[in-house]
Amino acid sequence: MSKNDFRELYDQIPGEKPSFEDVWRITGGNPRIFRQLYSMRWNIDDAIDYIVRSKELTPDFISRWRRSLEEAVEDPDSIWRSETSREFIDELIRKNLIVYNLYERRPGLWIDQPPPEKDLEIGVGKNVAWQTPLYREAVRKALKKIDR
Repeated sequence: MSKNDFRELYDQIPGEKPSFEDVWRITGGNPRIFRQLYSMRWNIDDAIDYIVRSKELTPDFISRWRRSLEEAVEDPDSIWRSETSREFIDELIRKNLIVYNLYERRPGLWIDQPPPEKDLEIGVGKNVAWQTPLYREAVRKALKKIDR
């Protein structure tokens, strides 16, 4: 969703809420995640817990892909390397956790403004990005929760 359209949605929500920029950055402009946060009274921890469960970030999944997930949380482009398992990539795509093989950042290819070339703070790499920053945080939490 474009930033301007997202602002319109944000402005329609009554009551106290986090700043627009905070909501934009944590949701990545995803209206479904925005609705989820609103329904959880802006409780990010509850939203992350819900994502961990709904995306099936299970002990088996985390244990199997721990090293690759740890790298991807820090830099999603680590998934782009030639030695990355295709099975791992397919699993992340199936769970709708990442966007793989991002389009070039030419303005004509994007509805609004293109994403940054690389912004590790929000989980955007040159070739791979987390679907939303909250998904990356859910993986980070699952990694911490499920010890080796």
